[in-house]
Amino acid sequence: MKFVLKVLITAVNAFLLAYLLPGISINHFFTAIAVAFVLALLDAVVKPILVLFTLPATIFTLGLFLFVINACIILLDAYFVKGFVVDGFWYALLFSICLSIINSIVHKMVLKEEGRSDN
Repeated sequence: MKFVLKVLITAVNAFLLAYLLPGISINHFFTAIAVAFVLALLDAVVKPILVLFTLPATIFTLGLFLFVINACIILLDAYFVKGFVVDGFWYALLFSICLSIINSIVHKMVLKEEGRSDN
C-alpha cells in the first residue's frame, strides 16, 4: 500500500512541476502516473547499476555526479513514457532536483500522518 501511495504522490508532484517548469510537459494525469511508476522502476533497477559504474566519478566530485545520474534517469523516463517530454538535460536536472525536494517534504508529511493514525 505504501508503494501505491508513493507512486501517487510522485505522480501529483510531477504533474504540478510539469505545469510550473518550462521545458517539461505531461499530457494527462494518467501519463503522470505512468511517469511515476516508470521512475520507481528505473530508480530500483537502473540507478544502482549506474551508481556502481560511475563510483569513481561520484567520489571525485564529492557526490555531485549523482545529480547527473538523476537527470539521466529522468531523460530515460521521458524516452519510455509517451506524453512526457523533457526539452533537455538542464530541464531534466532542474525537474529531478525539484521533484526530489518536494517528494521528500510531502512523503514526510503524509507518512507522519499515517503513522499517527495507526496508533
